[in-house]
Amino acid sequence: MDKDKTFWRKVLWSDETKIELFGHNAQQCVWRRKGEAFNPKNTTPTVKHGGGSIMLWGYFSANGTCALQRVNGIMKEDYLQILQDNLKSSARRLGLGRSWVFQQDNNPKHTLKVVIEWLNHVDNAEETSPCQKAIIFN
Repeated sequence: MDKDKTFWRKVLWSDETKIELFGHNAQQCVWRRKGEAFNPKNTTPTVKHGGGSIMLWGYFSANGTCALQRVNGIMKEDYLQILQDNLKSSARRLGLGRSWVFQQDNNPKHTLKVVIEWLNHVDNAEETSPCQKAIIFN
C-alpha cells in the first residue's frame, strides 16, 4: 500500500453481497442436555426451501457510495450489463474526475473474458494488476 491519499481518493470499488431473507444458510449446532432436544430454547425456526435471498451490488469510494443495484437474474450473466449501465455514471456522481481506478476482486464473474474486454476498451482503460483487476480510466 505504497500509494498516497490522493491516489485512494480516485479509486472506485465494487462488490456484491447475497442477503438471506430468513436466517442464514449455515448449519447451526446447539448443546443440550439429555431429554431437552425439542425444548423451544434449543430449536430454531426454519422456512422450507431456505426462505429466499436477494443479491445486491454496488460501488463505493472515499467520496461516498452509489445506489445499490438489485440483481434479478444470475450475477455471472448480468455483471457486464450492470457495469455498462453504472460504472462511468457512478464515477461521475462520486466526483472522481477524468482519471480514476476501478478496483474489483478476483471473483470469477469479474474475470470473464467479455467483462475484461469491455473494461479494457472503455475510455482508454488499462489493466494494472492481474491479481486484483485494477483498471485505470484516463
